[in-house]
Amino acid sequence: MNSGYRQMTVNGNVLVIDDDASRAQELAQLVREGGYSANVVTDVNSSHYSLSTDSELDVILCELNLKDVFWNDARQTLREMDVQVPAIMFSDEAESERMMTALRLGASDFFVRPVEDPQALHESIARCVRQRQMRRELQDSRQRLEAANLELRGTVKVLEQDQQAGRQVQLAMLPESPMVSGDFVFSHTVIPSLYLSGDFTDYFTVGDRYVTFFMADVSGHGSSSAFATVLLKNLFARKRSDFLRKNDDTILSPVGMLKRANHDLLDLDVGKFATMVVGVLDLVNNSLRYSVAGHLPQPVLMSSEGARYLRGEGSAVGIMVDAHYEEHMLELPARFTLALFSDGILEILPPQSLIEKEKYFLNVFDEAAESPEVLAHRLGLNTVETAPDDIAALFISKRGEDV
Repeated sequence: MNSGYRQMTVNGNVLVIDDDASRAQELAQLVREGGYSANVVTDVNSSHYSLSTDSELDVILCELNLKDVFWNDARQTLREMDVQVPAIMFSDEAESERMMTALRLGASDFFVRPVEDPQALHESIARCVRQRQMRRELQDSRQRLEAANLELRGTVKVLEQDQQAGRQVQLAMLPESPMVSGDFVFSHTVIPSLYLSGDFTDYFTVGDRYVTFFMADVSGHGSSSAFATVLLKNLFARKRSDFLRKNDDTILSPVGMLKRANHDLLDLDVGKFATMVVGVLDLVNNSLRYSVAGHLPQPVLMSSEGARYLRGEGSAVGIMVDAHYEEHMLELPARFTLALFSDGILEILPPQSLIEKEKYFLNVFDEAAESPEVLAHRLGLNTVETAPDDIAALFISKRGEDV
């Protein structure tokens, strides 16, 4: 009886979206067995359900592989719709790319069909229902607070001042720019969409031979995302110290650092994940070891041979306990520029589709001069005052003699 009572307390309204009617009905039946009300939509274009704050829906269960739906193109549309109903995505395969697509769309959870653990699905729905209830309560609180508008304005003013102070602290954490080490030059730019940014980059010498660097794009914005960047900054600083004082060489292992970042973000338990690129530059051998953790766009290497993406696969940090990462080794040209960006750069590029944005992005490097200043100008970073998403850029250049 106790189990049934607990189940009743989290009952809610669930919408199943799937253009396969039989598959949708099967999932709806599974939802109803958990004590929830379930409706089915098989044609997204004809759906009349509202997904805004006032919607009666508590959870959306959505098929990731809908026909004629291109999620990368739909991200901006979903933002403009101000979707407030939490979503759980479903797919036939547990590919990291599909999982990342679901997470970037703001999904609360991801399941692979067939659902082998109905209890896990019911618990996930229950979490979304509670989240939805909290959002409704928050909306009610906001309406009540409007009666005390003058006091609220004063509170917001104080909050803005605190955010600005926090932003100054975050800026102080960024590395020196430019940093020159022999023939190598390191520089960066960070443009937040709010006072506090979820994007961060860092680089520093390790001993006399190496420079370790990373680019991180933490999910979301604001204080919690900025706090995650502090955690990553401290992790790298701590491991650098361990190298110098304890002969611990983890700081020279991109995969090792990603595993530590993954562990620390999961332990933080604030619902944040981050895409990352971690690299170790050997100043003596002019070589690069790097690992990519679900990061887009991928790093771009520009030399006399043109511009190309550095490929790499791996899931974002802070999602899965047993995440796997790959390490790549690259002999660098005598002269080169390596550029890393957070995905906010894609939001300000002219093309509409992700594929066209990536082509345009690479063409900028093919056509532009090698200086970071010219690249930033070509990408429009020098004119961006407020960005739709945080933008971070890291440039690493070597101005040695061609051989």
